[in-house]
Amino acid sequence: MLYFDTSFLAPLVVSEATSESITVFFETLDDAERATSQWTRVECASLIARLLRMDQIDTLTASQYAAQFDELITSAFKVFLPEADDFDRARRLLAVANTGLRAGDALHLAIAANRNAGRIYTLDKGFVRAGRLLGQPVEGLDTA
Repeated sequence: MLYFDTSFLAPLVVSEATSESITVFFETLDDAERATSQWTRVECASLIARLLRMDQIDTLTASQYAAQFDELITSAFKVFLPEADDFDRARRLLAVANTGLRAGDALHLAIAANRNAGRIYTLDKGFVRAGRLLGQPVEGLDTA
């Protein structure tokens, strides 16, 4: 199973510099391998709301992005609901000194690790660094 965080999935619906390369990468994958979590949906909603607040998109575009993201997640990913064990593990990961891990990334890492993800994909270089320091199979686009 391959777990994807928000930063790796958002460019599939929100135009970013990495959108094309991420689209090409996903074309090589079997749908059955793809997984993410409900937390990803929350983070994507936050991203869209931030773009709207900063007047980088309008209300119609925000609605379109949200609908496209929901359709993408529903149609092409196994979606995990975070459980108490995920929050507990995230707390333990955050207690490890000098990783620079942030709360949201710790939750992604815990959800993926608790379900034995073979790889965890993110575009966040800090997340890649922290995950590797914690012995997790975290990769970025450049190592995908």
